[in-house]
Amino acid sequence: MPVTARLAERAGAVGLFGAALFNEPLIAAFNGAVAGIPALFLYVFGVWALLIALLAAVMLRAPAPPVENGDENGGG
Repeated sequence: MPVTARLAERAGAVGLFGAALFNEPLIAAFNGAVAGIPALFLYVFGVWALLIALLAAVMLRAPAPPVENGDENGGG
């Protein structure tokens, strides 16, 4: 399987995981407060940060694209 296809599959999996975490029945469970901050805000921003971290991990594990025609310095 090509590297770009695996990267696309992993990014898609993170997106589906995010969609599941932002599903209404799960969000509805957070209706209290933690230290005066609504639990829903903590949940939404926590999940948002988690998805960013997961996507960063997916992208950092991807190999660098191949250099074409000896163009190491960006060309020009």
